[in-house]
Amino acid sequence: MTAQDELRPTLTTEAGAPVADNQNTETAGIGGPALIQDQLLFEKLAHFNRERIPERVVHARGAAAYGTFTVTADVTAYTRAKFLSEVGKQTETFLRFSTVAGNLGSADAVRDPRGFALKFYTEDGNYDLVGNNTPVFFIKDAIKFPDFIHTQKRDPYTGSQEADNVWDFWGLSPESTHQVTWLFGDRGIPATYRHLNGYGSHTYQWQNEAGEYFWVKYHFKTDQGIKNLTSEEAAALAGEDPDSHQRDLRESIESGEFPSWTVQVQIMPAADAANYRFNPFDLTKVWPHADYPPIEIGKLELNRNPDNIFAEVEQSIFSPAHFVPGIGPSPDKMLQGRLFAYADAHRYRVGINADHLPVNRPHATEARTNSRDGYLYDGRHGRQKNYEPNTFGGPVETGRPLWSAVPVNGLTGNHEAPSHAEDSDFVQAGNLYRLFSEDEKQRLIANLAGFIAKVSADRDDIVERAVENFRQADADYGQRLEAAVRELRKQQ
Repeated sequence: MTAQDELRPTLTTEAGAPVADNQNTETAGIGGPALIQDQLLFEKLAHFNRERIPERVVHARGAAAYGTFTVTADVTAYTRAKFLSEVGKQTETFLRFSTVAGNLGSADAVRDPRGFALKFYTEDGNYDLVGNNTPVFFIKDAIKFPDFIHTQKRDPYTGSQEADNVWDFWGLSPESTHQVTWLFGDRGIPATYRHLNGYGSHTYQWQNEAGEYFWVKYHFKTDQGIKNLTSEEAAALAGEDPDSHQRDLRESIESGEFPSWTVQVQIMPAADAANYRFNPFDLTKVWPHADYPPIEIGKLELNRNPDNIFAEVEQSIFSPAHFVPGIGPSPDKMLQGRLFAYADAHRYRVGINADHLPVNRPHATEARTNSRDGYLYDGRHGRQKNYEPNTFGGPVETGRPLWSAVPVNGLTGNHEAPSHAEDSDFVQAGNLYRLFSEDEKQRLIANLAGFIAKVSADRDDIVERAVENFRQADADYGQRLEAAVRELRKQQ
């Protein structure tokens, strides 16, 4: 050991005992077999074998950073959430970007929605906003979510994503036409995580101090400007640098070039919802800005990289069920399912005490629950009682709900979502198509046709059903797509 080594801390076992030799396994003589008493060897190998937790079923591939949210407008007329209580107030945040369908080792530059999962570390506990880089989604009811994701993941027989599965499901689910138009348009492959918008996507409830409530949608508009990749650019980048988006985010923050987003909300008075022309709780629909103009409320900046990807990015958890006083859910059927599914996924994937980990626990307050034990429990409660009510000074309920009660009526049953005046599955997809320039339309058609043409040669029914959905959205849309697919399938 050198003099310099004597100044360094001592390497220890997991139990804290000093390690004498970390270079050589203990053996029965020189060249002999290893001894079972070399517990450092077994400790290291056993830990190594367990270094990975199950990857997320969806959103497995991602990158994240810490940041700051700053309030820039007075919204106290709409919500009593403390972190939104005054102009200039700042709240620490953690934002994770991700792709949806790919596994942990997949490339960043692919045609796929991008997850936009944001954690606010507020003084009333953590508030999680779990959205995407699109304002809509493929389906409107959570009961279809496992089926949808199965079509995007690897086929149980071939082990690959199959065009047959994707277009079979989308063709049979016409509500997906709007989101598919987003996905195969120019914004389907963002150039970086810094150059995309984020959306809460779902409708949420805000409640003010007087008990009045409103329906809201969140928009995070990138201050870097929208930048996207063509299919050809993305294919080249994915092959050259699969970690392109993760690397770009990390290096921009390291260099002091902190990305930021202007935060806006659309606000709908509760009384408007019943007779609005679209079902305001349908995740496949937007609220046109002409009806409810976005209002700027804040600024989000990312300014600190995680120190350890596994501890802070892989083990991070987000749940739309994490609300704070003044904010709550809506009757959105996709959101209602996610209130359970996200938290349950994390209990399985990370463990029942995932909320105790540094990246997940509240930073501006302290969690006080009666939950005890399970994997990774650290004994933080000491001798405190684990039930309520009690007479030993334990935490007590407030008696004040976080959000407003919503009136309900009718019989229980497996009901479709209520249909409003303009609730066609195709109207907003057609509106979006007609907003595109001619160049954008040509790229959209080429992107869609290239994928639809991959459907098996003997399954023209899948092709015809898929194209028909786009024809329902806009006659020109469907006609051009049909011709492009026909031409490509001739060449196969």
